Amino acid sequence: MAITQVPGPGRWQAAEIRDSDTWRVPLTEEHRHEVLDAVRAVEAAGTAPQEITPAGFPLPTLAPLLRRVRQEVVDGHGFALLQGVPVGRMSERQREIAGLGLGSHIGAIVSQGPGAMPLAHVRDTGADPSRPRTRSYQHSGRLGFHSDPTDVVALLCLRPATSGGLSLIVSSVAVHNEVVRTRPDLAEVLYQPWWHDRRTGEGPDSFYAKPLCVPGQDGRVSISYGPDYLRSAQRGAHVPPFTPAQREAMDLLDRLTDDPRFVLTMDLREGDMQFLNNHVVLHGRTAYEDHPGPQRHLIRLWFTTG
Repeated sequence: MAITQVPGPGRWQAAEIRDSDTWRVPLTEEHRHEVLDAVRAVEAAGTAPQEITPAGFPLPTLAPLLRRVRQEVVDGHGFALLQGVPVGRMSERQREIAGLGLGSHIGAIVSQGPGAMPLAHVRDTGADPSRPRTRSYQHSGRLGFHSDPTDVVALLCLRPATSGGLSLIVSSVAVHNEVVRTRPDLAEVLYQPWWHDRRTGEGPDSFYAKPLCVPGQDGRVSISYGPDYLRSAQRGAHVPPFTPAQREAMDLLDRLTDDPRFVLTMDLREGDMQFLNNHVVLHGRTAYEDHPGPQRHLIRLWFTTG
């Protein structure tokens, strides 16, 4: 098949977008009061976390702004950053409700992990990142660029690290187009099946095959990549080794996602809530350190927008 470059606003480079205000959304004090009131409304109603909806999390003046955030995430550049969510005025339970409530205005909540939880807490649990079943949110090491398995991933920062832990994102569309431009032979490899690891166990159900790039409507493409999970899939007894072309394609993707032309860095602070479209954005993180005292702590949420 002939692979072509993908058009649209999702194909940005860092220099084009770094100083733009289109993706930064600071909350006003009125917005913050609305969030706090909505959290109390959910508590009063006794709503289960996974059942929170926009109607049950009313935001009179913030909701129209969140509709524009959704537009930017789904059909625009593919990411946005809310700034100033009042997490410092909430209990841990209320912070979870706030994250789920705000996210419900972007999409429907998707459960996570074997326990089908509505959210995950991202912090260093001391897990060994070299172990094949360790999840990426369980340690403080560097995370390579990857995408999560839902339409949108959101991260609500409750407490930043003492040092490090910077959020890194790239336009996977721009990276795809650069592969098409410079190595069209390797672009074809991205549309062929690759083995992935769910990291749910040792049996065959932990592994599945799918292309890294799947064509969509209107000339778009959905791009999913996670080199750590591709490499750990090699532990599967029935999984074939990488072909030379696959190894070369991964090397090229890893070089491009580390290229300053493509990488946009965000230093997430307390109350920042980042939304990323997994179809057009890859994200990573620098390693971090927590000195004695409170740990770096984020809440991760998954949403579907279909």
